[in-house]
Amino acid sequence: MNVASFSALAEFLYARSGLVLTPDKMYLVETRLAPLMRREGCADLNALVAKVKSALSGPVADEVVELMTTNETLFFRDGKPFDHLRQQVLPKLAASRGPGGLIRVWSAACSTGQEAYSVAMTALEIAPSLGGCRVDILGTDLSRDVLRRAEAGRFSQFEVQRGLPITMLMKYFRKDGGEWVLKDQPRSLVSFREWNLLKPPQTLGRFDVVLLRNVLIYFDQPTKTRVLDHVASVLAEDGVLYLGGAETVLGISTRFQPLDGTPSAYVLA
Repeated sequence: MNVASFSALAEFLYARSGLVLTPDKMYLVETRLAPLMRREGCADLNALVAKVKSALSGPVADEVVELMTTNETLFFRDGKPFDHLRQQVLPKLAASRGPGGLIRVWSAACSTGQEAYSVAMTALEIAPSLGGCRVDILGTDLSRDVLRRAEAGRFSQFEVQRGLPITMLMKYFRKDGGEWVLKDQPRSLVSFREWNLLKPPQTLGRFDVVLLRNVLIYFDQPTKTRVLDHVASVLAEDGVLYLGGAETVLGISTRFQPLDGTPSAYVLA
């Protein structure tokens, strides 16, 4: 891939997804786009980029974005945010909202749904302490392919072994051949929608909890600030934002402040 094509691809990905593609990621480009290049009959990656440039909103361009964005996820990733959610945040919000109230959770960049479903199982495990308050979870991602997988609620043996306690596996999943299928109870709490974090999110509604975990690390600082501003605009006054363990709002956004020293948890400033 020549320099001009790489620059054009980097500009396209940045505009569409906020992803910052640096020259040291050339190996990643070659690995992820080679199958698409072959399928489209392109002689090399330069030809594939030319095809994308000729139809920036076409299916090939959309697939390039999907292939280049990272979709790594697992159940109860990092653990502590879910402990905090279970022990403190959900009970406190439920007490505030009252019986029959609603707690809305946004799993942003949800990939194949493990995070959103982890929140659902967490809510079900402590349902008696929520006093009849309902929990509604929205998972969003810009990749239609991963959203289809999330909606199916089907996971491989490898996927359920990554972070999911055996007690929850047996309680909330059923075996179907070589896969595990989520039961109706946790699935009923979750819906999925295609969404680009670069877009203002007002049409998604208001949220009490936002999980924006291990996403900002792929953005440059202006894009991080923009995305955090978007989240702040839809977070309830007493809501909580969770970031990934290697992420922070410090020096990036003045809209948030740490929540009582809790790692990775933030509230509106």
